[in-house]
Amino acid sequence: MLQWRRPTQPDGYPRVSIVAKALWYIETRYVDPALSLDDVAAACDASRFHLTRAFGVATGRSLMRYLRARRLTQAAQALAGGAPDILAVALEAGYGSHEAFTRAFRGQFGVTPETVRARGHCGGLELVPALRLDRGGELPLAAPRLIGRPAFTVAGLSERYTHETAAGIPAQWQRLAGHVPDASVTYGVCEDADGGAFDYTCGVEATGAVPAPLTAIRIPAQRYAVFFHPGHISAIRMTWRAIFDRWLPASGLRATGGPEFERYDERFDAATGHGGVEIWIPVSLDDEDRVCA
Repeated sequence: MLQWRRPTQPDGYPRVSIVAKALWYIETRYVDPALSLDDVAAACDASRFHLTRAFGVATGRSLMRYLRARRLTQAAQALAGGAPDILAVALEAGYGSHEAFTRAFRGQFGVTPETVRARGHCGGLELVPALRLDRGGELPLAAPRLIGRPAFTVAGLSERYTHETAAGIPAQWQRLAGHVPDASVTYGVCEDADGGAFDYTCGVEATGAVPAPLTAIRIPAQRYAVFFHPGHISAIRMTWRAIFDRWLPASGLRATGGPEFERYDERFDAATGHGGVEIWIPVSLDDEDRVCA
């Protein structure tokens, strides 16, 4: 069993929020076309992986898509105000050419920059306002168990999501039920992917050949912080948010970026969504805080 000493927080846990820091940093600097994910992560004293996960589960958006949307919103407002030089607006928004800016602008709003400038207003555009982190929905979080687990394999169905499209995960579980109807323990495995996306595999532990259309994912031997989400499954994102946005920054531990997973055992009732779910986060411990019992 692994134990650690959580660093003392002057204001007391759980008031630390790296997402609130990230939002403030973005809002004060997003007009800088050179602002990058690395810059925001460094300002929050977090890894790219940790910040990306925390931001996604707290806001339902990927950080870089939010940053681009904020820049394009500012650009739309400038154009509606009569900005005479579209290329200058494009450069200020971080685009190196009129063409690249137009593609991004049309993708965001469905119209060209010229159209918005000619209209002289932003009516009908889905502008992205500055996000404010709602602290009213914070969830109490029990201390996790810290344990090691050997490598194992999960066989299941895999899909790629962004934080904006993650609402499709329950339907993925419904599809899995047709392949493993009697499983007593199932897993939902999250792996980081490019561009703020993530791969989600729902499945069961496997020891032999994996039949089509299931795919196999190998989970390496790792140390984990194991949390328990006691509420309805529809609120599990609140627990993920509490872990990445509040618990990890205050813990003195570091998320390694390896596969994380939800573990659904006999306590969970798939028919009602009640019963609770374990969340396993791979972590590393600083040498001075590590005690092996």
